Amino acid sequence: MLYLDNAATTPVRRDALEAMWPYLTAEFGNPSSHHTVGERAASALADARRTVADWWGVRASEVVFTSGGTEADNLAVKGIVLARQPRGAHIVSTRIEHEAVLESLHYLERFHDAHVTYVDTDETGLVTPEALAAVLRDDTTLVSIMLANNEIGTVQDVASLAQVAHGVGAAFHTDAVQAAGWLDLNVASLGVDALSVSGHKLGAPKGIGAAYVRARVGVEPVLHGGGQERGWRSGTENVAGAVGMAAAVRAAEHERVSASARVTAVRDRFIAEVLRQVPGALLTGHPTRRLPTIASFCFPGTSGEAVLLELEQRGVVSSSGSACAAGSDEPSHVLTAIGIDPAIAQTAVRFSLASTTTDENMADVATALAASVATVSGLGSA
Repeated sequence: MLYLDNAATTPVRRDALEAMWPYLTAEFGNPSSHHTVGERAASALADARRTVADWWGVRASEVVFTSGGTEADNLAVKGIVLARQPRGAHIVSTRIEHEAVLESLHYLERFHDAHVTYVDTDETGLVTPEALAAVLRDDTTLVSIMLANNEIGTVQDVASLAQVAHGVGAAFHTDAVQAAGWLDLNVASLGVDALSVSGHKLGAPKGIGAAYVRARVGVEPVLHGGGQERGWRSGTENVAGAVGMAAAVRAAEHERVSASARVTAVRDRFIAEVLRQVPGALLTGHPTRRLPTIASFCFPGTSGEAVLLELEQRGVVSSSGSACAAGSDEPSHVLTAIGIDPAIAQTAVRFSLASTTTDENMADVATALAASVATVSGLGSA
């Protein structure tokens, strides 16, 4: 069985498991406890925080551990807006964001009288600086635009977009969950004020994530309690998860440049082969400004779910898009936002590769995909 749904989750790296084990067994202390056992846990948590801070090129005091990407997005979006302008804020985002951002925006609209403007993307999912500038206002509080889309893989020029946002005094947040482990997340290069990641996208366990918020921007907590994480995120910290995430970060960053180049080449050859073998196949997302790992298509005249079932029968596990929307009868909000007809959007299939995926793997997948599409469209047999 070839697993090609790495955008949904990745296997836990051995480095992460080994780093976590002591903090799941003998070193079980609460990092808030003022005794030796607690202090050892606090020291491990501080080391993990420094690793994440170094990854982003920020101060450790600007890193907060969360339960995952969804909480990190909620903290950044809600927290920044509520800290800067708790009522009536103007926010700019896109309609291709992850639900964690979109639902945070809807919350701010419903309960804090926020006004959200959605900047249009082009047909590949890109936002241009000119399009962003056209919807900004002098009183815009926050701009939230993801670095890399989790369904179509399109990568934004976040540095240029952040510069435009800063021109009107707006803070800039980017959801970097899907980009983690594949793109450079140095905050100085990106020019962002806040950033969100999730550990299980790069080989850490599920249930751990992190957010960066620039100190001068500030954030209002969305979880209240004992004041952990410098008051940003109350709740006893997941020490083992943070340690595992730090180990995964070190491993992913060590191989990132070489793995990105190699997987990009594998992905491009796979895309070319699919477009050659499958009549009418439609590549979604930007042809070149896309994550190394994601090749996403629509197959008009089929059912995406039926194609996925056929692929699994042939030993290939993939998805129709975001795992968070799995089971929904609605077409992908990302695909419809970039102008794809809802009926065609229902035929979407996303392949998300791993650092270990080979050309031989993907040649077999292209053959299996051609047969699956032919079977579903009535042109072939199982």
